[in-house]
Amino acid sequence: MKKHTLKLTGVISTMMVSTSVVAEVDFHGYMRAGIGISGDNGQQVRYESNKVGRLGNEDDLYAEVQLGKEVYNQNGKSFYVDSMAAWLSDGSNDFEGTNTSCELEPDADGGISCDNDAQFAIRQFNVQTEGLIARDPGAVIWAGKRYYQRHDIHITDFYYWDTSGSGAGVENISAGAGKLSLAALRQDDGDVNVNNLDIRYAEIGLWDGANLELGFNYGFINETDSQKDEGLGVGEDPLMVTAELTMDDVVGGLNKVILQYATESFGEQMAGLGAGNSPDANSDDGVDGYRIINWGVMAPSDTWEIGYQLVYARSTFDSQDDHDIFSIVARPMYKWNEYNRTVFEAGWFTEEKDNVDSSASKFTIAQAWSAGSSFWARPELRVYASYIEDYEDNSIGEADDSEYNLGVQVEAWW
Repeated sequence: MKKHTLKLTGVISTMMVSTSVVAEVDFHGYMRAGIGISGDNGQQVRYESNKVGRLGNEDDLYAEVQLGKEVYNQNGKSFYVDSMAAWLSDGSNDFEGTNTSCELEPDADGGISCDNDAQFAIRQFNVQTEGLIARDPGAVIWAGKRYYQRHDIHITDFYYWDTSGSGAGVENISAGAGKLSLAALRQDDGDVNVNNLDIRYAEIGLWDGANLELGFNYGFINETDSQKDEGLGVGEDPLMVTAELTMDDVVGGLNKVILQYATESFGEQMAGLGAGNSPDANSDDGVDGYRIINWGVMAPSDTWEIGYQLVYARSTFDSQDDHDIFSIVARPMYKWNEYNRTVFEAGWFTEEKDNVDSSASKFTIAQAWSAGSSFWARPELRVYASYIEDYEDNSIGEADDSEYNLGVQVEAWW
């Protein structure tokens, strides 16, 4: 009897220790998933969501799971280990995974064919430290793979400043009126080694409720001697400069004004709605580009909140036609009570690329239930209907010039 008692005591102790360890782990994440149909394309379509809006215009299952833990904290010095894995699929089946759907019979070449119906990615794995710089204990020294100070517009999922990747740096260094951050991130172009040098000076107070952030990115192409001899990676190093003004109290909400100028492959990304990352080592076309962005969330009353985006961008080339784009999206939301809301989203864009005109619009109405009344409250469960019209290219899936989506979606972050 005593022997069984000791075994039970050991199991309980192990469970208590395990629970204690789990309780100290930070658990964060993001997910979206749902089901939808379209009029002519079977499964619902996704069409230019970063130009006309993402509400009722997403056809995937995407999830991120982030686990982090402070592994050391003594004498004012902290070491934190962070990690994140992500999954992406079309959500069409019960059991989705990489290489899970395989034909058992060998093909003509004797191999077994598999359908990769889901993608898995390691998005973050890094160590962040504080307190190692005696004169500035709040500064963070980090190394590894991470999301690095990303800037995006939520209603269109448009990342206009995102240099995430493997790298190292020091951030939040006290420097005069603001905070200085320095980083180098690896963003290879195929076999050519490219590094993105990232310098940011943030939290520059201008007036009450307003601050400025300035940034400089330089794509350093680091080709090998043999690649130079073969003419690979011979493009000009691209650069990008960014200025972002944030105002915290504009019509009861938030407003951001962003100005960006870039050259070479970063310049091409201006009208291409890129994020200032993944430089093209072979880009050598004398590209210049800029964009002006205004986005935010207004709260004109207790029952209404409105998210919005205005983007104008232009890229000019030495040897081809210019690329221009203008996009406007608005997402008004009426709150019936703390948990029940009706959400609208309307978006329109016009674009000229390679001397070809494109233009389209989308309108969505959704009934939603959320964990709170804020525009940012999540989880949010939505039942929606969307109408999309293409005015030029007639390229909405298999449809000619218009399409509708009907569906249910949930989105959450925590």
